[in-house]
Amino acid sequence: MKTVAVLGAGTMGNGIAHTFAQCGFTVKLIDISEKSLEKGMQTIAANLDRMVAKGSISENDKHSTIGNIITYTELKDGVVGVDLVVEAATENIELKLNIFKQLSALCEPNVILATNTSSISITQIAAQVVHPERVIGMHFMNPVPIMKLVEIIRGYSTSNEVTKVIMDLSVQLGKVPTEVNDYPGFVANRILMPMINEAIETLYNGVGGVYEIDTVMKLGMAHPMGPLQLADFIGLDVCLSILNVMYDGFKNPKYAPCPLLVNMVMAGKLGVKSGEGFYDYSESKKAEKVAKQFLNSSL
Repeated sequence: MKTVAVLGAGTMGNGIAHTFAQCGFTVKLIDISEKSLEKGMQTIAANLDRMVAKGSISENDKHSTIGNIITYTELKDGVVGVDLVVEAATENIELKLNIFKQLSALCEPNVILATNTSSISITQIAAQVVHPERVIGMHFMNPVPIMKLVEIIRGYSTSNEVTKVIMDLSVQLGKVPTEVNDYPGFVANRILMPMINEAIETLYNGVGGVYEIDTVMKLGMAHPMGPLQLADFIGLDVCLSILNVMYDGFKNPKYAPCPLLVNMVMAGKLGVKSGEGFYDYSESKKAEKVAKQFLNSSL
């Protein structure tokens, strides 16, 4: 396997492209927006600069990594001659199903089709594809170049051969692949999202403030960041989408998103990406300042 297409130049997509390119793969980074591609490449360059400054890679490594990435705005052009496609588009089920229908028509039957979905059924995605045995979940963690885990999710039809290729490939990328079964949220988000949702409920019910809730979880449970800060980092829209997938999939009220989360997403308060969520990021992205809404507020 030498050539990989990555669909989506956003946070996850550019991180995945960076990781493959740094390991010597030719990467075709595809996004319908030229602006998104430019921003994605700027992010990759900035992350590589940080790695050079820390001494973890050389200046030559940086240039070779960037040189391994080719950008495309047309899906049909970007998937020509690839061995693997990793889809990292927005966590929207209709969008992903449509992408895989297109990939089924455009890609040769031997091309492995992976999705970075964090919650959507691999089996449902694979149903859009001729030869569904080649479809697999490859859920990277953010930030991709740093985080070691890759959640590998087999759909109902995913073959043993494809699973082994992707497990071995993940090791080649310096990751730790962990195989899980295809149920809503898989393992990572089935555990993480209810915790985040409960933290939002705790805030919503006035049990504690933003800073207090995060402090309890950081100092009491040794979490590197509190659940409200983590929600801001992930994106509140993404959290809401994942919770809705689990709620729809299990029909269990324990996965129902908190009304506060729903209202914040509708109001465009999405966390770091929008400049405000539970914290105010207008001056710093380090969650140092609680958002004005939550200062002495009854919500």
